[in-house]
Amino acid sequence: MTGDTQAVTSRRRVLAAAALAPVLAGAGPASAHAMPDGAMVKPVITTESDWAAVAKVLGRSGNLLRGTTYHTPFPRDDLRVVVEGHVAITPELALGAHVAFVRYADGSTMCMGDVAVTERELQRVIDAWQANGIAVTALHKHLPAHWPDIWWAHVHGHGHDELALARGLRAGFDRTGIPPETPAGPPSPVDLDTAGIDAALGAKGSSDGVVYKAVFARRETIYDGHLVLPSGLGATSAFIFQPLGHGRAALSGDSVMLAEEVQNVLGALRRGGIQLVELHNHHLTESPRLFFTHFWAVGDAVKLAKALRPAVDATNVVPTTGN
Repeated sequence: MTGDTQAVTSRRRVLAAAALAPVLAGAGPASAHAMPDGAMVKPVITTESDWAAVAKVLGRSGNLLRGTTYHTPFPRDDLRVVVEGHVAITPELALGAHVAFVRYADGSTMCMGDVAVTERELQRVIDAWQANGIAVTALHKHLPAHWPDIWWAHVHGHGHDELALARGLRAGFDRTGIPPETPAGPPSPVDLDTAGIDAALGAKGSSDGVVYKAVFARRETIYDGHLVLPSGLGATSAFIFQPLGHGRAALSGDSVMLAEEVQNVLGALRRGGIQLVELHNHHLTESPRLFFTHFWAVGDAVKLAKALRPAVDATNVVPTTGN
């Protein structure tokens, strides 16, 4: 099978999944939209040490975001992916996997994540999650034509045994080629005009020494069923720039939108010369309903940031701290 044939086949699978999305979304409880505020359960403040047992099960350390969200990355350093036949991307640009845990006032814990898996890994990973009570809530692409073929799966779990949730996630990870954790050194500056990017987007980004990233969170309170999601969890727009030299960058982005914002955002991105990759949902029972679009571009980094700004302005978001 040729690369072009494989790309077409992959896109057909994605379109089929998109056609099923309304059916899957309808399977979730609709009562969350009508539930009174008094019945909603809020997250509680934790410390990194509170998650030591979860870290041990996951096999690596994480970090605490905004006092409530324990976040653990699983970068796919084992993958070498090329986009559109000539752009070799770093794991930090678009090949990451990550999970987040949140504790709630009723004593329960929720986890959710976004995991990059290869075509060969995909089905056995999903089987492992489902066998361990971890739900798959979305399955789609983040990149245009690329090789080898990668899928991104969104996962979700909720219960009163957080170690069982961690073991369920780990069961899926163990069926991938995700390598063991390696110590990270201090980040070095990236070869981009980061001040120009910040000015264009109206927000201060951050660097891990490989890519430059700006993240925006929805201003509204977002609910997952009866649970209040902490700000920045499952409802963010992220724009990631990988330096290509001479001020150029590969851009992989993701915007979160309400239904009434979607067409304005898509139009703004296309007017800026940015390629649309996907339009879909990440969740099943969130309120208000959220839509996400993934997109891609290559060009002068500051010009790309300027092209993104109208799309940012078309959504009700605010820059985050501690990207």
